[in-house]
Amino acid sequence: MISDALRDARALLFPVDCAGCGAPDRGLCDDCAALLRPAVTPRTTPGGLVVHTALRYESEVRRVILTFKEEGRTDLARHLSWPFGEAIRAGLAEHPEALIVPVPASRAGYRRRGFDPVRILLRRTGRRFERMLVPARTTAVQKSLGRLERADNLRDALAARPGVAGRSVLLVDDILTSGATLDEAVRAIAAAGGEAVGGATMAFTPRLHRSRDMTGTEDYGGD
Repeated sequence: MISDALRDARALLFPVDCAGCGAPDRGLCDDCAALLRPAVTPRTTPGGLVVHTALRYESEVRRVILTFKEEGRTDLARHLSWPFGEAIRAGLAEHPEALIVPVPASRAGYRRRGFDPVRILLRRTGRRFERMLVPARTTAVQKSLGRLERADNLRDALAARPGVAGRSVLLVDDILTSGATLDEAVRAIAAAGGEAVGGATMAFTPRLHRSRDMTGTEDYGGD
């Protein structure tokens, strides 16, 4: 696999267009960078987990995130880690004792990209985190499924390591849609003896959610 440092260097050495608007010769133009200013808001999953989100997953912001995740533009992590870090900061303000635990990328997503977007963003924030969640089984591609099918697809899809027992956990992921992925992570943490006390994501899908009230669909691990 190509290391994060090599990916970043490659992105900086070769000419690129703005990831948000396509302006030439700018990895991220000033106007699109300004759209990444965080507006942290708490939302609640169907299972009752309070999740702090920072960005609206739409328009130029959506394109920046997709370019980072799907085109290997890891140089964008330095821009995206700011809103992600602010969402995490808000979650920890309510639960300062919590261990930061990322939701892992699905196996198919990791094979396709060669990296885990959430872990790259976390490293950029400088926050210490623990890999306490792992995929427990292979799941279908979420984008091809309806809401109820997605929930079934995620059931028992994650497992938590024994070290989480007795710990309070802040779950983190990249994009929040319905909350099905985070609710499955809550179940896995509880099954191993831990407690998920909150969540944080870089972005949320605005057409599906209101503050502390959401319905709709979600992609496992942000895929």
